[in-house]
Amino acid sequence: MTFARIETSPSLDTAEAMTGTTTMTTPVTDTEIFEGHEGGKLSVAATRPISSPRDLSVAYTPGVAKVSRAIAEDAAKAKRYTWADRLVVVVSDGTAVLGLGDIGASASLPVMEGKSVLFKTFGGLDSIPLVLDTTDVDEIIETLVRLRPSFGAVNLEDISAPRCFELEDRLKEALDCPVMHDDQHGTAIVTLAALRGANQVLGKDIAGQRVVVSGAGAAGVACARILQNAGVADVTVLDSRGIIHEGREGLNPIKRKLAETTNTAGLRGGLGEALKGADVFLGLSGATIDETLLAGMADDAIVFALSNPDPEVHPVAASRYAKIVATGRSDFPNQINNVLAFPGVFRGALDSGARAITENMKLAAADAIFAVAQDDLGPDRIVPSPLDPRVAPEVAAAVAKAAEADGVV
Repeated sequence: MTFARIETSPSLDTAEAMTGTTTMTTPVTDTEIFEGHEGGKLSVAATRPISSPRDLSVAYTPGVAKVSRAIAEDAAKAKRYTWADRLVVVVSDGTAVLGLGDIGASASLPVMEGKSVLFKTFGGLDSIPLVLDTTDVDEIIETLVRLRPSFGAVNLEDISAPRCFELEDRLKEALDCPVMHDDQHGTAIVTLAALRGANQVLGKDIAGQRVVVSGAGAAGVACARILQNAGVADVTVLDSRGIIHEGREGLNPIKRKLAETTNTAGLRGGLGEALKGADVFLGLSGATIDETLLAGMADDAIVFALSNPDPEVHPVAASRYAKIVATGRSDFPNQINNVLAFPGVFRGALDSGARAITENMKLAAADAIFAVAQDDLGPDRIVPSPLDPRVAPEVAAAVAKAAEADGVV
């Protein structure tokens, strides 16, 4: 399988404004995009040639019957004699795809194929997309439980909140293999690594900062949790109705838990009130904001405007108020890209034989990404390039070590 990676680049003015460099590239055309996806982006390749009758008798009948009998007698042998133990299924119901929203299973398939391409390219793991024509949590769980002999790990993708929280929690209970919703935890892992990098550049301590998270969906909730687990004591989370706080009416169970552990200052109101004196703005809401609200932040502020494809505030505008700016886009510096996390996380989990992905494994992944970034840290380089070949192996090794320490192997 071959697939040409397609990237866009900033305009000349944007590149100069953000990095002081000039880069001229030819814009990607619609024709290139559609040709790059024609026929899909995946294929199945044999691991051994079949070029003689002898090869055929080994790979298929009659030889294969011996292997099937051996597995029937000892199910553990499937790990050695099939690909299932190393296979990741990328599962989606198409309800929260990129910034496109609920577009359905079929329309989500190009994204899931792309995810599988990234698993193979960066993690060396085989992966198959499974898009399910149902949004019923019980039906999705039943489907994956019945398919369990066919795979070794589950990457949940583009499933709307709050259903995604219930689905992930219940699948962890139902399956004896690693399960991770990447929109939650991949984003959280890379965000934490990037925040460590930004603070290293600024000479600051993450523990003493006040972080404002705009958005209480899958990514926002996971980012708030991992930042708290990393030692950030003051996290304030907002949804479309404003600051989430104890006593606010109409909170779902997920937001009620957030209200209990966040907003230690007892703030009320909207984003303007939340950002006064804040050190970090983390945008995960999909909504644009008035850039002047950033003026109320603390000195040497950090702005991560991560909504895709349109950041909450344009990076050039954000740079007027913040020392370090990051987005989720590849055409600006400091891209917070989940590909820095999920290939190595799953590779480390499968290499170690982990039955689950723990919080410590996620923290270890963030630390590993940050460690790679330290070789070339700067205001416009707070995380490694998504194409850096060192990242996935380092993340995998750190995750495997954490899995063993946590006793889930």
